[in-house]
Amino acid sequence: MEKYEKVKEIGKGGFGKAILVKSKEDGHQYVIKEIGISRMSPEERQKAQKEVEVLAEMSHPNIVQYKESFEEEDCLCIVMDYCEGGDLLEKINSQKGEPFSEDQILDWFVQICLALKYIHDRKILHRDIKPQNIFLTKDGTVQLGDFGVSRVLNSTKELATTFAGTPLYLSPEICKKKPYDNKSDIWSLGCVLNEMCTLKPAFNADNKKDLELKIVRGLYPPVSDHYSQELRSLLAQLLKHDPTERPSVSSILKEPFLSCRIQKFLTPQIIAQEFGDVFLHKQQPGKQTLNLYKRISAYECRI
Repeated sequence: MEKYEKVKEIGKGGFGKAILVKSKEDGHQYVIKEIGISRMSPEERQKAQKEVEVLAEMSHPNIVQYKESFEEEDCLCIVMDYCEGGDLLEKINSQKGEPFSEDQILDWFVQICLALKYIHDRKILHRDIKPQNIFLTKDGTVQLGDFGVSRVLNSTKELATTFAGTPLYLSPEICKKKPYDNKSDIWSLGCVLNEMCTLKPAFNADNKKDLELKIVRGLYPPVSDHYSQELRSLLAQLLKHDPTERPSVSSILKEPFLSCRIQKFLTPQIIAQEFGDVFLHKQQPGKQTLNLYKRISAYECRI
């Protein structure tokens, strides 16, 4: 910690807290997530270390960048880039009832989807997608963060059976204590999209029991017809009760009214890597994937 100067505490929860710091080496601001490990069981320590391993492997424009980690005074300290634009919940609350434009919502949504595609393609579930874990950089780029409850799956068909996440954004299958997969993240994504449109959580109640009942029944307020039929139809698909009926994030990004925005946020090289039939890591994009980029660029957004 001697390399960093503490600025202020910016968050707290679970096993630890988040501290805004300034690097004495480069003068940049970072966030250090401190996770107390002194009272952790061996299994819990292993989970904390898994977060570090997951973060260290992440490299995408729409994912909060990991810098380093170290242990100090019974704490595991994880250093990450600081997103100066705050989180999506702060943006939603700052609207004070004034709806976002559809253009703004779709730009944010596509970037969240690009981050989610990146981790799902690598057999990782996020398991805690919510506005508080979606951050904005100084230039307004959306970055998905906090992989504290994520886990690497052994295969794409494996179903997680541990239950994690924030109650407002839990999927019906988790509420019913059933096994779940990446379609649970899709449900949470739908909750976030709904909240960007309505400025309120899709599901809310005075207690957890009533909340879970609403989630299981799929009772959420409709989105204003001020927004397009395409957006409202997509939302209905994301919040399908049966997880097998929810689209994958790759399918979502193929929707023309969304795919036309991808080139705004990713370079041709990254598009070639992420959307080609085969990942082409550290290679020049081939003709097939460059043609895909051209097709994506050719779409016209209808907003």
